[in-house]
Amino acid sequence: MAFVRSVARSFKLAGYFFIYSVELIVKRPATREARADWLHRFCARVLKGMGITTTVIGKPPERGALISNHLGYVDIVLYAGLHPCVFCSKAEIAKWPVLGWMAKMSGTVFVERGAGGSAQKAKEGMKAAVDTGLPITFFPEGTTTNGKELLPFKSGLLYQVLAADAPVTAAFVTYTFTQDNGPGITVEDNLNYWGETPILGHIFRFVALKGVHAEVRFAPHPIQFVADLDHRKEAANEAREAVRALAAEAGLDFPPVSVEIPTA
Repeated sequence: MAFVRSVARSFKLAGYFFIYSVELIVKRPATREARADWLHRFCARVLKGMGITTTVIGKPPERGALISNHLGYVDIVLYAGLHPCVFCSKAEIAKWPVLGWMAKMSGTVFVERGAGGSAQKAKEGMKAAVDTGLPITFFPEGTTTNGKELLPFKSGLLYQVLAADAPVTAAFVTYTFTQDNGPGITVEDNLNYWGETPILGHIFRFVALKGVHAEVRFAPHPIQFVADLDHRKEAANEAREAVRALAAEAGLDFPPVSVEIPTA
């Protein structure tokens, strides 16, 4: 039964990709606002079509930056489906077949670590995204986890946002099953995407899951940073603490990172 459901939903998902890809090819949205609107409609349709329900606590920010923990590709679909936004992502995704092209067309800001001029390109891309008035969304952990930990936050992208004088709002996402998917089927190993699992195989298993429910919490106010631009690692720790506080509201207790935050 799960295999049949996976095949049926895979065809449905492929249909969504086809329909919205054709729209991109035909309309060729020129502005980031138009591209973000396209991505929002596409992801909202995928959430509904795949039977993913949501509980939203708080409201997504209208501008600035949104930072969150990162459990997998579903996070991207979730945040874009809830509100139009611009994503910042690692440059490797731009080379993925189909998904990479769609990411570029949706206005994603790509960052290539370690490449010459990458910091300047990231700065220019982040500023351009912030200037549109849309929230730019990224995941400061820099990778995905199985949801049992909250990694230290990387400071590079956060620094670019703060340098652009943009407000930063924290969010936290977690997933549960509202239906029984059988013995041994857990959120950590079958829904969250982490480790070295091939992405296509994971998606095929994911679409077979029943009763996927996402809960996302948005902080009521932007983070009030104590650390300045000269102390980016301390600022990253403050950002992690804001996400960790939302996790605590969801009943998850992650240990703090021991980094001293300057008071002057």
